[in-house]
Parts: sequence; C-alpha cells; structure tokens
Amino acid sequence: MKNNVTRQKVMDAACQLFYAKGYHGTSVRDIAKKADVNVSLINYYFNSKQGLLESAVVTYYESYLKELEAITQQTEQSPSLERLKQMVSFIIQYKQKRHQFTCFIQRELTIDSVFVRELMVTYLAKENHLIKSVFEKAVEGTNHSEIDRQFFLLQLKGLLITPQMTANEWREQVTWDQSQDLFITRYSHTVHQWLDFVTKKREEG
Repeated sequence: MKNNVTRQKVMDAACQLFYAKGYHGTSVRDIAKKADVNVSLINYYFNSKQGLLESAVVTYYESYLKELEAITQQTEQSPSLERLKQMVSFIIQYKQKRHQFTCFIQRELTIDSVFVRELMVTYLAKENHLIKSVFEKAVEGTNHSEIDRQFFLLQLKGLLITPQMTANEWREQVTWDQSQDLFITRYSHTVHQWLDFVTKKREEG
C-alpha cells in the first residue's frame, strides 16, 4: 500500500511539473525534489522520465475510458439526449478534476510525435468511437445534413477540451475546490443547452 501511495505521489509531482515547465523542461531531479523522494526511487518505479510519463498517461486514460465505457453501458436504455448529456458531464468533470495533466496532454497533442501517435491509436480512437456512437443516436431524427452532423461532432469535441486548451482565460473562474465544482456544473449546463439546440427534432407538418 505504501509503495502505491509513493508511486502516485511521484506521478502527481511529475504531472504538476510537466504542466508548469513542459516535459523537456522537467528533470528527474526536479520531480524527485517536488515529490520528496530519492532519484533512485523514481528509476526503480519507472526506469526513466519517459517511463514515468507513459505510466501517468496510461493511468489517466485507462481510468477515464473504463468509466466512460461504463457510463455508456449503464445508460443504454436512457433517452439518447439524456445519455449524451451524462457522458458530457462525466468528461468535463474528469478532465477538470485533473486539470493540469489534461492541459499538458492537450498541449502535446498539438505536436506530431511518436508519443502523440501512440495516444491516437491506443486511447483517443476509443474515446472518439464512444462519443461518436452516442452523439449519432442523439441527432437521429433531426433535419441536419450529414456534413452538419460531422461539424457538430467536431464542435462538441472542441467544447469538451476548451477549458484545458484556453486555461488562462478560465483561471479566474477556478480558484479553489468549491469554485471548481461550480465551474464544472455551470460549464456542463452550458454544453447541455448547446446539445438541446443541436438535437432538436424536426417539426412535423
């Protein structure tokens, strides 16, 4: 148990530093100092800084996708719009509660690298499939063209990462835990209102 706590402590310290200084601007010594552990312990757990990054990313995405898939299955019998809204609320909450590391990952996704390609194949493709499948059910029966639906899906994905991609613009909205919870609630509500518009059914007659 203690080993797991220490390992998580190191990953948390690394995530904070990667966010603040970037991956290349962060050294193993920086991480060890922030986590208050020996450098040798980091090497023992992760082998290298790259190994530490990969472990943090795997932990982040495997937990995220496991919960996202569970919500998708649990709400299978719910109305399609409500199902989509529950998915959206979960995604916003998960990413905002891990704001710094999510910001770091989103920054890295703008760079073409082996790390990004591996993320795309391993995790982002599955995330995209889950969101797309629920979204397409929600827009059935609307009068939107196929191209409009594709653009709306792109817009939805953009809305889900906006708080992390434009973090500085949201800084004053989130200053402590209570304000973070309030931000999650308000931002989810705003996206839900957008979904109400996008999924509005065609009028009869």
